[in-house]
Amino acid sequence: MNIRHHGGGAGVTGSCHRLQIAPGRALLVDCGIFQGQDAEHLDSLEQHQVRFPVEDVLALVVTHVHIDHIGRLPYLLAAGYQGPILCSVPSARLLPLVIEDALKVGFTRDRALIERFLAEVQGRLVALDYQAWHTVLDDERHRLRVKLQRAGHILGSAYVEVDTQDKASGQRRRTVFSGDLGAPYAPLLPAPKSPYRADVLVLESTYGDRRHEDRRHRRDRLKAAIDRALENGGTVVIPAFSVGRTQELLYELEGLIHHGRDERWRELEIVVDSPLAARFTAVYRELKPWWDAEAHQTLRRGRHPLSFENLYTVDGHDAHERTVAYLAESGRPAVVIAASGMVSGGRVVNYLNPPLSSGPLLSGTSGISATLSQFLHHLATEQRDSDSARLLNP
Repeated sequence: MNIRHHGGGAGVTGSCHRLQIAPGRALLVDCGIFQGQDAEHLDSLEQHQVRFPVEDVLALVVTHVHIDHIGRLPYLLAAGYQGPILCSVPSARLLPLVIEDALKVGFTRDRALIERFLAEVQGRLVALDYQAWHTVLDDERHRLRVKLQRAGHILGSAYVEVDTQDKASGQRRRTVFSGDLGAPYAPLLPAPKSPYRADVLVLESTYGDRRHEDRRHRRDRLKAAIDRALENGGTVVIPAFSVGRTQELLYELEGLIHHGRDERWRELEIVVDSPLAARFTAVYRELKPWWDAEAHQTLRRGRHPLSFENLYTVDGHDAHERTVAYLAESGRPAVVIAASGMVSGGRVVNYLNPPLSSGPLLSGTSGISATLSQFLHHLATEQRDSDSARLLNP
């Protein structure tokens, strides 16, 4: 048995790890795109081509739905991968939204073609409960099982326990892939718990030995930034990724507003200027069973941390331009959460240039290759042939 890294080994993005249990038998954990420094000086189309073998991959396990962990999924299917996509129940709900957005931005806005591709992905998804073993393979040679455990990174995130057994030798091994791990006591998310055991551990180390401040200090810094905006009539602009960070911020902002003693706090407008973030937030609300105990206690008190009175969402481009103009002209204090989280483009740039904010509070997608183009064209052709057959043989 051996492990190979097809991404995420020499950088912090493009996570993709192959567990080779025997010749012709492998498990793939994540398949993400490369971003930031990992993608510098490289052709995006060339870099994201899947050139490793896929015919021996028994299953793809997705730790969570951030694009640097699932963004190469279309390329993987285009390369001929035929197996299942294993993920948690919340991730199975969120993943199609991420892939849909990646296709729209990077390849096509043809609705029929996108729907056809999403149907292909949906047919592969296998939603797994946390803390339950799922058998991928069990024959005369090997037994291969996986179990997902909460990782506390975003809703649906998981680390993966892989149990392998070579039946000829009787050798068993437990391999753990961490995915991205969240800090304890993050908003909405139950804290991750360490695995009972691991013979081999593949651990993310995005921040090296950096020690993060705790949630209370982060919340205090958020409150201090907004207090300054209330004093000087500015706007706090927060670049944030659509899934995960946006929802955590909304949760904390609802709490600050609820406990605010100043009337200005209770009248503070919270603007989410990202259609994708608004869609993810709506799905987060549907996934309440996977929220943590604190969030459920908040709900029982009659509060709605992801849908509160001060919250406004901006959809179309015209509404976006009106919102930018309104905040610039009125000088009314507000908090704007907008994409992209890396401030590399998107609507957030219009709030910063020309600057209308009291300062940004810092808390993607890829092109699509010719191979993927051919694959999507094949799906579209299949759909047309199917429609024609129904017309000829109703």
